[in-house]
Amino acid sequence: MQKELSIEVYGTDVICASCVNAPSSIDTYEWLEAAISRKYKDQPFSITYIDIEKPMALEHQKDYAQRILDDEFFYPLVLIEGEVVGEGYVQLKPVYRELEKHGFTDVK
Repeated sequence: MQKELSIEVYGTDVICASCVNAPSSIDTYEWLEAAISRKYKDQPFSITYIDIEKPMALEHQKDYAQRILDDEFFYPLVLIEGEVVGEGYVQLKPVYRELEKHGFTDVK
C-alpha cells in the first residue's frame, strides 16, 4: 500500500497583498483538496490548513509561519512532504508533478 502523503497549506484570512486576484488561502486549500481527490482517486494523502496567525504545535509549522511573516514566502504556501511546491498564486501542475514523484498516478 502506498504511503499517505502529507500536504500542508499555510495562510491566513487576509488575502496576500502581493497576490492580486488570487484566491484566499482557505479557498486554495479547499480547491487543492478537491482537485487532488478527483485526479488521484483512492490514493492516500492528508491535507492540512495552517493559519499562520494562530498557535501551532509543530516546530516546522512555526518555522514556515514565521518565514511567511518575515516575507520569505508569499501565502498561501503549499508543501508536499516538506517540499515547497507553490506560493502566492498556486498552480496545479507543480503540485501534480510533486505528487507523481511520490508515486501518485492519474486515474482517468
